[in-house]
Amino acid sequence: MPFSTLTPNAPLLILASASPRRQEFLQRLGYTFQSVPSRVDESVLPEETPEAHVIRLSRDKALEVAGRRNQGGRFFLGSDTIVLCDRQILGKPGHADEATQMLRLLSGREHAVVTGYAIHDRQAGRTLTGQVTTRVTFRHLSAGEIGGYIATGEPLDKAGSYAIQGGAAGFVSRITGSYTNVVGLPLAEVVEALVSLGMPRPFCNDAASESR
Repeated sequence: MPFSTLTPNAPLLILASASPRRQEFLQRLGYTFQSVPSRVDESVLPEETPEAHVIRLSRDKALEVAGRRNQGGRFFLGSDTIVLCDRQILGKPGHADEATQMLRLLSGREHAVVTGYAIHDRQAGRTLTGQVTTRVTFRHLSAGEIGGYIATGEPLDKAGSYAIQGGAAGFVSRITGSYTNVVGLPLAEVVEALVSLGMPRPFCNDAASESR
């Protein structure tokens, strides 16, 4: 299938995020892409379910970047991740005390990580969305561990105040579901959505990916 972009030499794929974790995942798959952070307000709407929240934000991020006048590209990928405990949404902590409260809440318990994704095909005017939930269980964390981890600064820009791919890896006693979803992008589902819209399958040439 031939591909075209709205701007000469622009990548087909635009990641509507500045997340280094999401960028690294796409790089590992061999995608050529541009990272363009969205300017979407991430506030939760009244009576909005967590699942609806991440899908809405993912769609809004993809469409906001796609709608910019001078932005090239064809496929726009938006994503949003939240941590959910007792149906309470745990976003990024505003300060160290809030991070402490979140980690105390998660200590010794199971919680859910919910990531939404949206891919907008600007050429076809079509958008695919979805969300994936992974169950994560923390072992009991001591006050010293929590304080020491927060002192590293890592939790302060992470949903739920932790990074499973970072220093919090030793906190996790069990995970059920997609690991990449916890990091911030459910790769298996995103790849299938991209392929269904017309992107080549990673690691396959055009002939080998005709099965899409």
